[in-house]
Amino acid sequence: MTETVTRPTWTFLTNHTHLLVVLRREPNARIRDLADAVGITQRAVQRILAELVADGILKVRKEGRRNAYRIQRRSRLRHPLESKHTIGEVLDLLG
Repeated sequence: MTETVTRPTWTFLTNHTHLLVVLRREPNARIRDLADAVGITQRAVQRILAELVADGILKVRKEGRRNAYRIQRRSRLRHPLESKHTIGEVLDLLG
């Protein structure tokens, strides 16, 4: 008998982290490209980007008609269990 393998419905990292991973590689990525890379809607990308900017994790700079995002690598993780680590450390770990 053949066994079917079901794929888990959860992921280890959040969509916030997924966006940061993509932005680390492509700081000028369009919202549409970010949404496609992460697998979420453009509206969700806009919401997450706004949260990351409001929390000081991302800085946004206009370059012509596009935005360029700069990750504040020294920003600390928010949860008390991880707060001694930085965004930069996580991104370096993920490559």
